[in-house]
Amino acid sequence: MTGRLEAVCVSGSDLLPLPDKRPNRSGIDKHPVAGRVAVHPLGLDGDVQVNKKHHGGEGQAVYAYAQADADFWSAELGRELPPGRFGENLRTSGLDLNEAVFGERWQIGTALLEVTAWRTPCANFARFWGVPDLVKRFAAHGATGVYLRVLETGEIGAGDAVGVVSRPDHGITVQTGFRIVMTQRARLPELEPALPFMPVKDQSVLAAKIERQRARA
Repeated sequence: MTGRLEAVCVSGSDLLPLPDKRPNRSGIDKHPVAGRVAVHPLGLDGDVQVNKKHHGGEGQAVYAYAQADADFWSAELGRELPPGRFGENLRTSGLDLNEAVFGERWQIGTALLEVTAWRTPCANFARFWGVPDLVKRFAAHGATGVYLRVLETGEIGAGDAVGVVSRPDHGITVQTGFRIVMTQRARLPELEPALPFMPVKDQSVLAAKIERQRARA
């Protein structure tokens, strides 16, 4: 399977102010950049991740969102949503990111990335768009985009192919994981095969939830 990288986006120093919030700024406001961009172990050159608890680290170094899902929200809200408006680093086309499985690997340019997690919508996202009920609507729709870890550093740029070079056999999609954690917790044990591919900071937390769910069954 092969898709296309439509844009590479970073926040740079253009951080969204968050009055009366801690932290009091956000890197969600990202914009496309021209040329080749270096991919480092913890993110893209020029990108800023302020709240590293939720948006950074080895398992959430890069965030991708699909053009087809952006088109859905453009129609839903009656507005243009150019690359970067989802806080994404990568705007992709040609791949259904809702069907991406935990641990599938993408070759983009000279970088190798691995799918690790869904994006949980937050209040900053709703504030950024000026849509008060966006968190509820975004969660209900379920097209969360995907977080990626960097397995091999390199350089990427708009127009690069996004090649899915391998997929684990477990078949658990990121969208399925999101729905189970959000609304179908009786199914939590189904996520155990995906645990090794998730962000390290989340693995023990979810493993404990799985054990508690098994104990209730």
